[in-house]
Amino acid sequence: MTKRAAAALSITLALGALPAASAAPGPAAAPAVVLKIASIAPERSPWGKALEKVAAEWERLSNGAVRVRIFPGAIAGNEQDMIRKMRLGVLQGGVFSSMGLAKVDPSLTVLSIPFLFRSREEFNSVFERVTPTLEKTIEGKGFHVVLWTLAGWVNFFTKGPVVDPDDLKKFKMSVTADFPDIEQVWKRMGFEVVTGEEKTLLIQLQSGAASGAYLPPLLAASGQYFPLVPHMFGPSLAPLVGGLLLSGRAWASLPAELHQPFLEAVVSAARGLYDETMALEADAVKMMKENGLVVHDAPPDMLAKWYETADRAVDKLIGPVFSKELYDRVVGYVQEYRKDRGR
Repeated sequence: MTKRAAAALSITLALGALPAASAAPGPAAAPAVVLKIASIAPERSPWGKALEKVAAEWERLSNGAVRVRIFPGAIAGNEQDMIRKMRLGVLQGGVFSSMGLAKVDPSLTVLSIPFLFRSREEFNSVFERVTPTLEKTIEGKGFHVVLWTLAGWVNFFTKGPVVDPDDLKKFKMSVTADFPDIEQVWKRMGFEVVTGEEKTLLIQLQSGAASGAYLPPLLAASGQYFPLVPHMFGPSLAPLVGGLLLSGRAWASLPAELHQPFLEAVVSAARGLYDETMALEADAVKMMKENGLVVHDAPPDMLAKWYETADRAVDKLIGPVFSKELYDRVVGYVQEYRKDRGR
């Protein structure tokens, strides 16, 4: 969700032959492969630390034949820039949010439908079943999925209290211009939406151009937006999905015998990533509440009204953004999960 300008990175594939041990000429060692992996996550964030672990482990597992260079904090550009550079071969990998994944293929927007998933457990159950389809879609676009993870949730932050959908109609909601399909969902739900970037959000809120924002709580706290929008709608609206992708070419360039060890190393490095992120989010909400944030929960009858409103809006995305077959399958998995648990 961050947009920053970044200088173009040159294409490199480090080639180096080890000198022969004797005076007689001998065969050159296989060239080392350098993987440049970019991320919008800051260096010291949970994702940043996990990537550093991955880089060290991949180099160890390959005895130095594979080296990883990390470009954190959006220094390689925003998510769309990263995708473009991966296609050009300037980058070999990237860590993407829901927004970036939807840039790879719009059908992945199905994961970001507001109010579709209501808990981590529900999301994980459904996502596990739909993952093969989504991975096949991404591979068809020239990318390889190395890791999926649930990276958090998104909430409303507004200048005044919001409990009923009609309450939100009083505010102008700022959403990122890079996620137009979700922007259309909010508009079709009857809400006034203004688009922008993270770097312009503060100005929008200060000037009155916007009076609300669609943000993860960690960003609301770290960006110091919450003093301007000190009311948070308590229920989580949509999951934030994180993904580590390599280009198909980069994945194919790795020795086949390293594929499985590399995947296992990534899973190990990412273990606890969601829990760490949610712990940081809980700390952020606690800090914001201590500094004036008011969290508003919604009673069951009001949540039902939100769900109905969102369902009507999503109908317009079926066909243009994701197929009816994919949407019906995801919704069917959600309904099965709830039925199995008597919900």
